[in-house]
Amino acid sequence: MSPKQLKLNLFIYGAGHHQAAWRDPDSAAERLGDTGYYTQLAQTAERGLLDAVFLADGQSISPQAAKAGPTWFYEPLTLLSALSQHTEHIGLVCTVSSSFYSPFHAARMLASLDHLSGGRAGVNVVTSMWDAEAQNHSMPGLGDHDTRYARADEFIQVVRRLWDSFPAQAIQASRDGDFASPELLQPIEHVGEHFTVRGPLNVPGGPQRAPVLFQAGSSPQGRELAAKYAEAVYAVAADRQMALDYGTDLRSRIAAAGRDPEAVAIMPGLVTYVGRTHEEARAKQRRLNELLPTGDALKQLGVFVQQDTSGWDLDAPVPELPPLHSFTGPKGRYATIQRLIAVHQPTVRELLGLLAAGGGHATMIGTPQSIVDEMEQWLDCGAADGFNLMPPTLPGGIEDFVDLVIPELQRRGLFRTAYSSSTLRGHLGLGLPASSRPREEASQPG
Repeated sequence: MSPKQLKLNLFIYGAGHHQAAWRDPDSAAERLGDTGYYTQLAQTAERGLLDAVFLADGQSISPQAAKAGPTWFYEPLTLLSALSQHTEHIGLVCTVSSSFYSPFHAARMLASLDHLSGGRAGVNVVTSMWDAEAQNHSMPGLGDHDTRYARADEFIQVVRRLWDSFPAQAIQASRDGDFASPELLQPIEHVGEHFTVRGPLNVPGGPQRAPVLFQAGSSPQGRELAAKYAEAVYAVAADRQMALDYGTDLRSRIAAAGRDPEAVAIMPGLVTYVGRTHEEARAKQRRLNELLPTGDALKQLGVFVQQDTSGWDLDAPVPELPPLHSFTGPKGRYATIQRLIAVHQPTVRELLGLLAAGGGHATMIGTPQSIVDEMEQWLDCGAADGFNLMPPTLPGGIEDFVDLVIPELQRRGLFRTAYSSSTLRGHLGLGLPASSRPREEASQPG
């Protein structure tokens, strides 16, 4: 029996996911407005036969964040539309906020991307995080967590119905008859708590019928939303046990929602430093960590652990911290820091680097063989179906992964040696989505 194969996405972000990556003299910091840079990244990922590239998004920026390093540059749907014309196979996934987009606008743009790319579109629906984002959209703030997720749930329902409202088979283009069969276009007449949408969508169904739906929430509400709708999930896990706990919980929720838990790919974020030797990999990490403004990084760490860290020796082990149960501050990030210390036994400088590159996401440092050993363990125990790759530097980090790690995965039969599909659904092993139209509408002849 062939081994199970990994799913792999490239998460494109600035000059890399390490906060100091842009400071490297050889970084791509000056190219972040150059579409050729993103084309290069997407084509490298496609050369590695990855399932998709992924672009996150944010709807605000502060002067302090702009000073510290690059955040967002292009609006992601616009950029993916450009990349669709310079790639042939790789999936194109972006974040869309249900807090700010209307369902019709989002459904139309994503259906257009699916057509432009020949069936390679995917969307990660989020609820957004900051009031500053809402204040750029004529809103005083985001509202409470439950309200945001109720809006996201309704948003997904409406978007899915819109994608079904103009089926591709409605287009007849009969020169002596109708261009489209009007009886197959169905207004959805949605009236809900957050949205009122008449429909139908004015874009015919694309090659995938609907873009692939991703989810990335880790809260109980986010997990429930993923259980109901997600076809793939971007997860956060600092180590294999944390990923397994998350996956076990999410799969049980998917089953409780009446869906097949094995049909939903769970892909934790993964930061890799790859070298032909362990020392080469460690040297790549050290080079980036030494570029961090240590004063600022120590001050931020002090906030997380509620201690004065300014006098900590950067090249000594992290001083012993109080156990989680006795910590009186915000426990989420503190728990992540505790796990990073337990897994990596880092010096203070190395801990700052782990937090700077991916935060709470898993970090693997080593040779292609040692990294694939660990990835395979995650796959075999059910901790992951694949990974959302977060290279600490770009383009170098993804080039290292494609040139060194992908061949080792292929040698072990854990990853494809050629694309066998032209759509993102095909890459992920997903079938066409079931119709969300009422039975009497979906069954009309066409």
